[in-house]
Amino acid sequence: MSTVHANGSANAGARRRPLEGVRVIDMSRLAPGPYCTMMLADLGAEVIVVGGGRAGNPVATFSRGKHFIKLDLKCAAGQAALRRLCEHADVFVESFRPGVAERLGAGYAALKEINPKLVYCSLTGYGQDGVLATAAGHDISYLAVTGILGAIGPNDGPPSAPLNLLADFAAGSFVAALGIVTALFDRSRTGEGQYLDAAMIDGCLSLMAMHWPVWQTHVLPARGGGLLGGGAPYYGCYACADGRYVSLGALEPQFFAQLWTSLIGSEVPDHMDIGLWPEIRETFERAFKEKTRDQWSAHFAGTDACVMPVLTPDEVWSHPHIAHRHPNASGESVPVIPRFGHTSFDPPAIDTTDRSDEILAAAGLTPEQIALASPASERDRIPSRSWPPRFKLPD
Repeated sequence: MSTVHANGSANAGARRRPLEGVRVIDMSRLAPGPYCTMMLADLGAEVIVVGGGRAGNPVATFSRGKHFIKLDLKCAAGQAALRRLCEHADVFVESFRPGVAERLGAGYAALKEINPKLVYCSLTGYGQDGVLATAAGHDISYLAVTGILGAIGPNDGPPSAPLNLLADFAAGSFVAALGIVTALFDRSRTGEGQYLDAAMIDGCLSLMAMHWPVWQTHVLPARGGGLLGGGAPYYGCYACADGRYVSLGALEPQFFAQLWTSLIGSEVPDHMDIGLWPEIRETFERAFKEKTRDQWSAHFAGTDACVMPVLTPDEVWSHPHIAHRHPNASGESVPVIPRFGHTSFDPPAIDTTDRSDEILAAAGLTPEQIALASPASERDRIPSRSWPPRFKLPD
C-alpha cells in the first residue's frame, strides 16, 4: 500500500489510524459514495476526489479528510492523468450508471491493466446487470423494489421512508466500505485486487434477512402490524403532555413488567396476548398524557423499562450520554466511527482547495500535461509551483 504524507487531520501524529497507507481515488457522486469514502478518510485513508464534471459533492461534511482535483475525463489528456493516479492507488470508487466509467477511460478492465492490485468498487442503486441496471433511482426507489418500503409505516396511511438512511447509507455506503476493506484484506493474502459490484438493492435485500421469514406471520403480519411493525403497543411512540414523544421498546417480559409497574402499578397483563393490545395501548395513551416528555424521561431513568425520549436532531448533541461519548461532535461534524480502543479519532479537517497541480505534479505530470488534463474552462491557467511538496507517489 502507498505511503500517506497528509491526511487532513490536525492531530494526525497523535494516533495511527488503521487505514493509513491506503490511497483511494474517488469518482463517486451524490451521497452514498462520498459518505463511504468519508468513512475511509476518517480512518486514515488518503482520499483523492476527482471532480470536474457536472455533479459535485453536495454534503459539506462528506468532504472531510479528502483532497480535491479536477480533470476533464472527456479528453485524452484527462483520462491519461487519471490512469497515472491509479497506477499507485489502492482503491477506486465510482457511482456512475453501468458503462459510463468505461466511456471515461476509467472502467475496471482498463485500470486493472495498469494496476492489478487495485480494488475497484462500483456503488450503484440497481447493480451492473439486470433489467433495471441503467434505470434512474434514489433511496426510496430501492426501498420500494426490495420490499422494505412495503413493510414500514402505518397501516392506515401510505408507506413511509426513514429519510434516506437505509438504502443510501446502510445498504450502500456501509456495504461498499465493508467490501472495500474485505478486498484489501484478501489482497494482503493473494496480492491481487478485484472488482466489487455494490448494489444498494442487494444491501436492502440483505438488511431484510430477519424479516423475510416472519412476513405474514403474527410477528409481521402486514405493514403497521406485529411486534416490530407498529402493532404491539409496547413497541412504538406515545405523545406526552407537552406534545413531544417518548419511545417504548419493552419487548421482553422483564422489560414490559418494569414498564407497566412503573407506569400503571397494577397487576401486569400478558403482553403477548394480542387480544389485550388495544386495551394496553389505550392505557398507555392516557398515562403518558399526564406528564411531559422530559418528566417521563426522568421518571424512567435508571430502569430497564426501555423508555427513551424522542429527541429532535437539534437536541441530540446535548443529551448527557451522547455528549459523554462524543463531546466534540455536532450536526456539522459527526463522530468518526467505530472506536478503535476506548476513544474516538477526531474528525479530519475539511479542506476543499483545488489541489490538482500539487497531486498531478507528484504523479509525474508536467505543467503542460496538467493544463491539458484540466477542465476546458481552466486550460489557460498556468499551474502553480508555489505549493509545498506534501504528496509523493512511490517510484
